[in-house]
Amino acid sequence: MMLRPRWIGALIFALALAAGFAWLGQWQLERAIESGKAVEAPSETVLPLEQVAKPGGPIRDAAVGQLVSFTATFTPGDEQLLYDRLNLGRSGYWVVSHATVQIGGKPVALAVARGWAPDEATAKAAAARLADEPASSQRIVGRILPDEQPEVPSDKQNPTTMRTLGVGALYNLWHGVDGMDVYSAYVVDRTPPAGLTKIDSPPPIAQTELNWLNIFYAAEWIIFAGFAIFLWYRLVKDAKQREDELRELAEADASAAGTPAEPPARGK
Repeated sequence: MMLRPRWIGALIFALALAAGFAWLGQWQLERAIESGKAVEAPSETVLPLEQVAKPGGPIRDAAVGQLVSFTATFTPGDEQLLYDRLNLGRSGYWVVSHATVQIGGKPVALAVARGWAPDEATAKAAAARLADEPASSQRIVGRILPDEQPEVPSDKQNPTTMRTLGVGALYNLWHGVDGMDVYSAYVVDRTPPAGLTKIDSPPPIAQTELNWLNIFYAAEWIIFAGFAIFLWYRLVKDAKQREDELRELAEADASAAGTPAEPPARGK
């Protein structure tokens, strides 16, 4: 049945059609990879803080990790230690300061991670030195990062101890911030003060997002290719079933009439 010229020709046509569909599927898959949208890491060009982020809400995804510069006045005595902070694989302490920046002529509170220390004693000594410094304007360059979720203090004897940099929790400990706007983000200082180590803060890793619409189209073309072969098989099977039914009817009629049955005409 399948070796008849008409069905061999139909098979060749189905294979050519399937090959065309498969090529289209491969082309769509290549397009999905090539046209994948790369999520670029922020530029390492230092930009003004007010150009990158605004106070009063979460920072934009595009701003996360951007290097920023600003002039700030630190409030002595508002330093806070964060424990269990990794720096190049080592656990230690961050010293975080309360900075006031002028945005649009208004003072805005901002948390600045000044530096890292390997132990609590070193961190406390650095924080004490910062607390003794007079309040003065400083030019800061650092990487802006989103606010972290605060955690419930595990040390009941010292409820102000922190492991994460939650701006809301720090805001409640700072002085002179009543009614003041605050950034829901913090900046990692690129130049640590004396006694502290620079916090390792690399730019976010660029990621590539596949174009899922092209992948969907590629899957469709592969399905069409398989359907072309299946359609040929189904047509051949249906034709064979019809011939078998006609043959059985002819044999039944011949048996009833008592004459030999003639085979049905074969398709060309």
